[in-house]
Amino acid sequence: MTDRQLIYSAAFLRAVATGMVGVLLGLYLARLGFDPAAIGLVISAGLAGATLGVAAVTFLGDRLGRRRALVGLALLGASGGFAAALAADLTLIAAAAFLGMLNGQGRDRGASLVVEQAILPATGTDAERTRTFAWYNVLQDVGHGAGSLLGALPILLRDWAGVGDLDSLRAAVLLYAAAHLAIAWLSARLSPAVEITQTPRLLPALTPESRRRIARISALFAIDSVAGGLLGSALVAYFFHARFGVDEGALALLFTGARGLNAVSHLGAAWLARRIGLVNTMVFTHVPSSLLLATVAIAPDFWTAAILFLLREGLVEMDVPTRQSYVMAMVRPEERTFASGMTHLVRLGGWAVGPSFAGLFMQTLTLGAPLVAGAAMKIAYDLMLYFSFRSIRPPEERDG
Repeated sequence: MTDRQLIYSAAFLRAVATGMVGVLLGLYLARLGFDPAAIGLVISAGLAGATLGVAAVTFLGDRLGRRRALVGLALLGASGGFAAALAADLTLIAAAAFLGMLNGQGRDRGASLVVEQAILPATGTDAERTRTFAWYNVLQDVGHGAGSLLGALPILLRDWAGVGDLDSLRAAVLLYAAAHLAIAWLSARLSPAVEITQTPRLLPALTPESRRRIARISALFAIDSVAGGLLGSALVAYFFHARFGVDEGALALLFTGARGLNAVSHLGAAWLARRIGLVNTMVFTHVPSSLLLATVAIAPDFWTAAILFLLREGLVEMDVPTRQSYVMAMVRPEERTFASGMTHLVRLGGWAVGPSFAGLFMQTLTLGAPLVAGAAMKIAYDLMLYFSFRSIRPPEERDG
C-alpha cells in the first residue's frame, strides 16, 4: 500500500470507531448514572486531552517523526478506551477520556489529523490537493456512517446474545479501543518518505505573511469550534433521545444517514470549489446549514427534526476539505505541520469548552438551547471569514 492509501485506511478505521462512540458515549455514561452535566464534563475531558495531543504534535511531531507520532497517538487512544470501558467512577472515566483523547463529537478531529494533513499535500499537485482532501474526508465520513450504524451493536448484543444493558454498551467502548490497535499497526507501515527532509525545528521559520494568515484564521476557527463543541454527536444524540424518546437503533440509522450525506457533500465541495473558489464554498454552504440546525431545536416531532437534521448534514461538512486545502495552500510545505497543528489546536480548544456549556444549557435552560446558540455562533464565524479572506486566493485559483 502507498502512504496515501495507508493514511486513508487509518483515517477510515479511526472514523468508524469515532462514529460509533459518538452515538453511544452519552448513552453509556447515562447508564452509569451520570447526569447531563457530568456527561458533558467527560466529553470535555476527552477533547481537552485531544487538544494537548494536537499541541504536542504541532511542536514536536516533525522532531519525533510523523510515523512515530501517529503510532503513539493510536496507542494512547487504545489505552484510554480500554480504561474507560473498565472504570465506573466519574473521576476515573474522565481521566481515561483525557489520556485516550476519547472523542464524543462523532467526527474525527484529533491530533492524528494534524500529521496526516501535513503529509497529504505532497502526494499530489496543487490542482489535485482539494480533491485529495475531499476523498480523505469522504472515507472518514463513510467510516463515521459505518460507525454510527455500529451504534446498534448494543441492541444486537442484548437481543441475540443476552448481554446485559450496561455490558452491551461497555462492549462497544472495548471495540473502540481495539480499533485503535489496528490503526497503530497501519501507521507503523508508513514509509520514510512521509518525514520532512529538513532538520525539524521546534518552531518553523514562518514568513511574516504566513504568521499573519495563521493567526487570523486560527482566531476565526476558535469561534467556529466553540459553536461546534455545543453540537457534538454525543450531545445531539442525547437531545434526540431525551426530547423524542428514540432508542439506539433509531439514532444509529439517523447518524448513519447523516454521515452518508457528509461523504457525498465532500465530493460536491471539491466540484463547487473549482467553480466558485475555496472561501466562497466554505461560507455559502455553511450559513444555510446553520439555519437548518436552529430549526431542529423547535421541531414538533422526531421525523420533522430528523429531516431537518439530515438536510443540515448534507451541507455542514462541505467546508471541511475546502478549509483543509485552503490552510495548506496558504503556507509553505515546511510550515504545514505547524499551520495544521495551530488551526487544529484552537478548534479542539473550542470543542473542549463547548460540551460542558452544552450540558449545562440542556440542564438549566432547554434541551434545544445548545443547537440555537451553536447555529448563531457559526453564522457569525462565516461572515467574518468571508470578509477577512475573500481576497486571498490559493495558487490554483490565481493561476486560473
